[in-house]
Amino acid sequence: MSEILDYPSRLTDKHSRKFETFSYLPRMTAEQIRRQVEYIVSRGWNPAIEHTEPDEASGAYWYMWKLPMFGETDVDKILSEAQLCHNQNQAHHVRLVGYDNYRQSQGASMVIYRAPGFE
Repeated sequence: MSEILDYPSRLTDKHSRKFETFSYLPRMTAEQIRRQVEYIVSRGWNPAIEHTEPDEASGAYWYMWKLPMFGETDVDKILSEAQLCHNQNQAHHVRLVGYDNYRQSQGASMVIYRAPGFE
């Protein structure tokens, strides 16, 4: 069995902070982000885009970019909204959320654009 290591993430080191499972992986490519959006749509979840300042990213409150895209199934439109949010909030982290109507919870949540200096 391999050794389990402590990940050196600390609140005092903002560059080491992690937000969710995907934060421990290399940054997603545009194609990988597209596949995540396709997965959210295929599950029938409602996509939403949120953003926040890097110093506030570990908190529970993120700003909602417009309203959740209830019933939206056009992957290109969802990606376009995410890009628009990123373009208008370049100093913020931007995350994609998939709301599961059946379970009344988030089915997916991942940071898709990181603020400069946090790549």
